Amino acid sequence: MKGGVSSYQISTKRRWKGFVIAVLGLVILSMLVPLVFLLGFHNGFHSSGFPSEQSSMSNNALGDHTSHNNSLINVQHNQSGHIEEIIDRLVPSKERVNIPIEEVPVRDGLNESSSTSHLLIDQRQGSLAKPAEDHVHKPSPPSHKVNVSIPVEVIHPPKTADESETLCEVRFGSYCLWRRENKEVMIDSMVKKMKDRLFVARAYFPSIAKLPAHEKLSREMKQNIQDFERILSETTTDADLPSHTGDRLQKMEAVIARAKSIHLDYNNVEKKFRQLVDLTEDEANFHTKQSAFLYQLAVQTMPKSLHCLSMRLTVEYFNKASLDYEASTIEKFTDPELYHFVVFSSKILASSVLINSTVANAKESRKLVFHILTDRENYYSMKLWFFQNTFKESAVQVLNVEDYIPASYNKMAGLSLPEEFRVTFQIPQKLKMQYKTEYVSVFSHSHYLLPEIFKELDKVVVLDDDMLVQQDLSSLWNIRMERKVNGAVEMCAVRLGQLSNYLGKNNFNSKSCAWMSGLNVIDLARWRELHLTETFRKLVHELEAEGTQYEAAASRASLLTFQDHVHALDDSWVLSGLGHDYELSVQAIKKAKTLHYNGNMKPWLELGIPKYKSLWLRYLNREDLYLSACNVNP
Repeated sequence: MKGGVSSYQISTKRRWKGFVIAVLGLVILSMLVPLVFLLGFHNGFHSSGFPSEQSSMSNNALGDHTSHNNSLINVQHNQSGHIEEIIDRLVPSKERVNIPIEEVPVRDGLNESSSTSHLLIDQRQGSLAKPAEDHVHKPSPPSHKVNVSIPVEVIHPPKTADESETLCEVRFGSYCLWRRENKEVMIDSMVKKMKDRLFVARAYFPSIAKLPAHEKLSREMKQNIQDFERILSETTTDADLPSHTGDRLQKMEAVIARAKSIHLDYNNVEKKFRQLVDLTEDEANFHTKQSAFLYQLAVQTMPKSLHCLSMRLTVEYFNKASLDYEASTIEKFTDPELYHFVVFSSKILASSVLINSTVANAKESRKLVFHILTDRENYYSMKLWFFQNTFKESAVQVLNVEDYIPASYNKMAGLSLPEEFRVTFQIPQKLKMQYKTEYVSVFSHSHYLLPEIFKELDKVVVLDDDMLVQQDLSSLWNIRMERKVNGAVEMCAVRLGQLSNYLGKNNFNSKSCAWMSGLNVIDLARWRELHLTETFRKLVHELEAEGTQYEAAASRASLLTFQDHVHALDDSWVLSGLGHDYELSVQAIKKAKTLHYNGNMKPWLELGIPKYKSLWLRYLNREDLYLSACNVNP
């Protein structure tokens, strides 16, 4: 009996012992898992060269700092992903493909061939996110801007500052130019010095913390690091720094000097420096992407003052609904003997300055007729503005383009402004190759309504609303079109052969130059004869059948529709680049007949290039009561 009891007790003790060991194991694991997570070992260190083993003293001392660094990485990745999501919602990416460039000879001293090159097309719709299909109110989208980036990839030596700027421009466009021109000199030198010393101290600290003989120095360095982190988290300017900051900086420099005098394993110091450099580069890249996104958002968003102007004019229009706005000039709108200009625009100031500059430089303003095609949202404000503002003896007609869209063509919703492509290509300069960026604009699908809207006319000149006229344009009506449809300035640095995969499986002449919208002489009679509108819609349908979205298909089809139907205008007619190129000469600007503010930095935006904006403001009446009431000050 006793033997049985003893056996039972021994068995019970063994079971309890196993249970206690299991519980203790779970407790230890529950403590280790959070510790490992906090120290960042679940993802490894940011730099692959950082040592994986450190003493317990180093881990304890650097625990907070390492956790902070890993938190920073996670936050940046999360924020970067969030920004990418916002960009995709606001600027939905249509297509991004790598396409080899065919070997196409290029005129005007450009590179003769590019057999080792590649073509990167980044096409984005430049309008804000469209409302859901089930929404009752469906406002017409703002202008569709398309950026097609075409960098030419070649073997490069190590990057210089200029090359970094070029790569930035290829990736982010005119934002990099704007950032460079508006860069401010850092005046907070004390803050900069503190950040530099903090950077160095963080690199030395892990190696110092491993040495028991220098425990006092380790504590001092840790204390200084924590003090600097606290101060820099609360202020970013010298003026906000607390008193005795100079003394703290001297103590930090003394601690760093003592650390440098100690014999260390500098491989670890180097690896820590690399880790901190990687963190800094990631943070800089994140802020660059964020800034570029905010810049693009500023470009595409209507300023509050211009929105106010449109709303005030619309309200005033309905208060004066009894007025007949175009009765006195209605007979001019269909007179084929006059000079007819067509402007697609949703911007009151842009179209007003364009018309004012054209009339101011015309020899016979009474022969000028302007047809503004806008959307339903801006139709009434445009009507009132051009009724209250006269432009010498010219006539202005405002039309709602939505009234002319065929009911069967439901995809053509609202007004669509010219499509704009950002193209980067190489040009030889002395002994090295240079990059050049241009913004090439082509017709949108709204332009293919022209033959139906102006049935009584055989010839018109189409002007983009970001144009400025400096000379009389009457001679455009004397140009012999040689049975071509579209008189346009060509850009032979970019040929259709370089866009072969982008343009789909259609047949086209690979040596044809890209043509520019902005100033276009259109033979409507020849257009109708060739049925080009039907050709455009057929091409759109074929590209959609290949899986291309409608907006992308429309811009591609526009490049192909006028193939072999473009009459090249002399380059002197248009000087382009005033919306992105800071280096245009004053002499070239004075000689140009028209100026094209193509690019993101439009003159009516705060982002506009100041030295070109003054030319545009010359034709704007800034004393207008509506402008004053809405505080419009471009």
